[in-house]
Amino acid sequence: MASPALVQEIKTLGASLTKEGLSASPSSSQCAELLSTLSSTLSSPDNNINISILEQTLIGKTLTKVIKSFKRHRRTSSPSSTLHSEWDGCIAQSESLLSALKQIVPKEHSENKAKKAQEEKKELIQSGLPKSASAYKTRLETQKKELYKNPPALPPASVIIEEVYVSEPKRDKKTGELTFICGLDDAIKTILKDFKPNRTPEEILRAGSFGGTYYRPIVSAVTNVKYKAADVLQSSVKPEWIQGLDKGTYLTNTTYVPSINKFKVKCGGSLGMWESSGWIADCDPYGWFQWYCRFYQGRRCNLEDERQIGRWLKVRGSVEAKQGMKN
Repeated sequence: MASPALVQEIKTLGASLTKEGLSASPSSSQCAELLSTLSSTLSSPDNNINISILEQTLIGKTLTKVIKSFKRHRRTSSPSSTLHSEWDGCIAQSESLLSALKQIVPKEHSENKAKKAQEEKKELIQSGLPKSASAYKTRLETQKKELYKNPPALPPASVIIEEVYVSEPKRDKKTGELTFICGLDDAIKTILKDFKPNRTPEEILRAGSFGGTYYRPIVSAVTNVKYKAADVLQSSVKPEWIQGLDKGTYLTNTTYVPSINKFKVKCGGSLGMWESSGWIADCDPYGWFQWYCRFYQGRRCNLEDERQIGRWLKVRGSVEAKQGMKN
């Protein structure tokens, strides 16, 4: 950040140089003295002259103006006179300063570009949430993910998970609907009244949902971590949910198989589509269903729970609307 005192000092010197250099009878010695002071200020190692300072002080435009004035005064003086030589000195010093200032812009742009490239390179190997949309885009492209949104939407902020788990939901024997309870924070109490899914995570998996690919190994653009299928299954589902299932077919297959789906169709988007849309949080890098598996088991993380329940309600609303139109 530019020092206000330095900016003011350069502005003052620029104003004095303009006043003297553009006057009807300028003093070449006074102009030379002001240029010498300005040169010392601009070249001092303690003063980091950058683009911001150039924009605030407009010192480059000041020098361009006075150079024209100096040249005009030199033309009106005798070539053999001391005055002519003094104006030559002012012109040379002004042009030297202006040339040095012009080098600052490309140098700073080059440094910023190199710094950005270095940060993006660091982002490619560093785990954790991306720091910017451009860094996130680089991750997605490096991982050869689909960019459903370009530029991509950043994922939600890091999620805070409650330490205490609550009991699993109760099921209505007539409707099959599930009723969930709040955690320590009851902010989702109202929205939970409408969250009534009628399928458990186990039922969803045994129905061949996701073509058997959901818990396949992935590299997450959200966390920049490579996940092993076995580790994710252990942390996401209960052993009894998948007991007897062929994991390679129903859970960790890298290729979508429509024939194992209950309805024999392929549906859903790619991981890149979900990630670039900003829909996946760092606590559940596989997405909504992983969140549901953990929410079902009693994990609570309020803001994320509210977001994911809200998404479910929107989908349910769309489905109900379509059914109403058909009826």
